[in-house]
Amino acid sequence: MVKVSYKNQFTYNFIMRGMNNLLLECKNVCKNYGRKEVLKDINLSLSKGKIIGLLGKNGSGKTTLIKAINGLLSIDNGQILIDGKEIGIETKKIISYLPERNYLNIHRKVKDIIDYFADFYEDFDKDKAYKLLADLDIRAEDKLATMSKGMREKVQLVLVMSRQAKLYILDEPMGGVDPATRDYILDTILSGFNNGATILMSTHLISDIERVLDEVVFIDNGKITRCESADKLRKSTGKSIDEVFREDFKC
Repeated sequence: MVKVSYKNQFTYNFIMRGMNNLLLECKNVCKNYGRKEVLKDINLSLSKGKIIGLLGKNGSGKTTLIKAINGLLSIDNGQILIDGKEIGIETKKIISYLPERNYLNIHRKVKDIIDYFADFYEDFDKDKAYKLLADLDIRAEDKLATMSKGMREKVQLVLVMSRQAKLYILDEPMGGVDPATRDYILDTILSGFNNGATILMSTHLISDIERVLDEVVFIDNGKITRCESADKLRKSTGKSIDEVFREDFKC
């Protein structure tokens, strides 16, 4: 285990509420690709029962951080704990992850993919998966190859939200979804996760999702620049999260 200590003021946590309320802890996390620093001394602590927006421009380090939390790449320094556990097999049981890109076999039928997930994950709820599919007008008999990119993304979201996980990590969950469907997707996310679970959501569609956010984390050039309550940020600035984001990132 690497010994770590907090070095900066941008630590997003609720330690005063009790350490047993923490679900995710990143302590001085660093990641380099060659000589390029992608994550620079990241300190982040997320409590249970929250919906958090991880917001930043392209290339800011969002996806790298998400992959590190999921154990899909190793970090060069620091420590990541999920529910008090270091990254490994046990933490993969805790996390339900929606990647930005489709990873499913497009030649399989939806029902076969559901059966696979039900066999692989003990916490997968098939009844819930079929209900969500019906709500989205997706036929379980159809193959992914016959579907549009947006429909495939809906299937992936159904699979992720049908698990009874403690931490849901969603990387651009509405990137290829039409505007008319986004509200339903958000409602699905809101109603689909367990009480006490946490959602960490990375997205560029800030104006579409900010109504559901409890907290926001801004990341820029591999560093955390804001870690705040969404309501407090709106009240202190008199602006929407989207407006604050555009000012901070000058976009």
